[in-house]
Amino acid sequence: MVVHQHRRRRGRAGGAVLAVGVAVAMAAISGCGGGAAAGASSDDRPPPDPVAAVRGAADTLERTGSARARTAMEMATGGTRVTIRGEGGVDFKNRMGQLLVMLPADAAGKDEHRPITELLVPGALYMKNRGAGVPDDKWVRVDTTTLGDGNLVTGGATDPLAAAELLRGAQEVTYVGETEVAGTKVRHYRGTTDIGRAARSASPDVRGALEAAAKGFSKDTVPFDAYLDEEGRLRKVRHRFTYENNGVIDVSSTTLLYEFGAPVTVVLPPSGDIYAGKIAE
Repeated sequence: MVVHQHRRRRGRAGGAVLAVGVAVAMAAISGCGGGAAAGASSDDRPPPDPVAAVRGAADTLERTGSARARTAMEMATGGTRVTIRGEGGVDFKNRMGQLLVMLPADAAGKDEHRPITELLVPGALYMKNRGAGVPDDKWVRVDTTTLGDGNLVTGGATDPLAAAELLRGAQEVTYVGETEVAGTKVRHYRGTTDIGRAARSASPDVRGALEAAAKGFSKDTVPFDAYLDEEGRLRKVRHRFTYENNGVIDVSSTTLLYEFGAPVTVVLPPSGDIYAGKIAE
């Protein structure tokens, strides 16, 4: 696995919010990772250009419009493994989405964490039920262009829009074969993507966050597995990140897309509902 050293940026908001994804992995005990069936057909014919197919996934999603999404972020550090799950919808055309992120139970098995509502918009992440001293009725707003990982890991779920745009930097792509995802026949591709290259090719609304990620990781290369249906739509993608933050943390981030065309409504909170106080580290 390629190792990416994550350089923590200075600043109250970015450092504090990082605890949503990273501190959970440092403190909790374990979670069950989501799996998907593989098993490629041995005689299916490979597509003519796997690299072009994967790099074009983000454009295909934009033309499709919207989809429901499930996410799973599995973190491993020092023998501890936890999984943070999310569910919601993404409007790829208007570049926004909403996820309900479920944190794992604590070490005693008690489910003490309230689900976190996350709103995903260009350049920003809004979170409610953030904890860390934030009142329950308040939202936290984070500028994703200031985060050292561009919110690929910080929020406990990789923004599905960013997950797709990250594939624009795909390279050394291998066609594995045909399989199924949630009952749909798909083509399975495996390769690596370059964060810096993806940032240069990304849509303007996502470019700033990916540029931040390219600067925040010492190495740009990220291994991935991507699954595209017969129309070229991204059905599933798994990225594998490794970085250092008080120890080495391995992260497997999976995004599953389904119910294409489903309506997605995102309503941003009024300014008075955004917390302006200090967030506990």
